[in-house]
Amino acid sequence: MAGGVRVQVRVQPKARSAGIKGIADETDGTVVLKVAVTAPPEDGKANDAVVKLLARECRVAARDVSVVAGATARRKVIEIAGDPARLMDDLRRVVSAAAAKAIEAKSD
Repeated sequence: MAGGVRVQVRVQPKARSAGIKGIADETDGTVVLKVAVTAPPEDGKANDAVVKLLARECRVAARDVSVVAGATARRKVIEIAGDPARLMDDLRRVVSAAAAKAIEAKSD
């Protein structure tokens, strides 16, 4: 898509803590961004939390982030409007930080 990126995510609602938890390979071979939110999966609360989290991490306004598929599923497609190169850099930074946290947690 021109003017943004689409990201496949797997959402964990009602998580202990919110954040980008890394990436995962799904059984169908799709690679997804693992996202945890503390909001429950009711009345769109988890979707709103995902939108706000990704907006913050990608340094865009929440209005520039939308759920384009999977609104009622844990696996969703999220569209983020903006400069694709900058957005991909932000996503790489976030995923790298999540991986570093996971490695650090395993070594403790």
